[in-house]
Amino acid sequence: QVQLVESGGGLVQPGGSLRLSCVFSTIFGFNYMGWYRQAPGKERDLVARFTTGGSTNYADSVKGRFTISRDYTKNTMYLQMNSLKPEDTAVYYCNARRLVEDYWGQGTRVTVSS
Repeated sequence: QVQLVESGGGLVQPGGSLRLSCVFSTIFGFNYMGWYRQAPGKERDLVARFTTGGSTNYADSVKGRFTISRDYTKNTMYLQMNSLKPEDTAVYYCNARRLVEDYWGQGTRVTVSS
């Protein structure tokens, strides 16, 4: 069973930065790995992900501000979030897909507010 555990969320002022981490029980063998977020009353949306072959996709709203990365030696994926805005407030989820199976973490809450 694949397990994903997020950490790093919290309260930050507008313009601030946070780095989210997602530790995998195993980081190998996935077609996609990425971060999603869900704001109150909204659907869960893609923030950033690695695709097969190692390329990356970002939501337009975070391009130039967020960076996804991963460290295979630590079984960990990261999301560096800079220049945070109030509209980035959401629960952030780590996701991995292997063929037709999706795996999710429990989520970490990010609140951007002054």
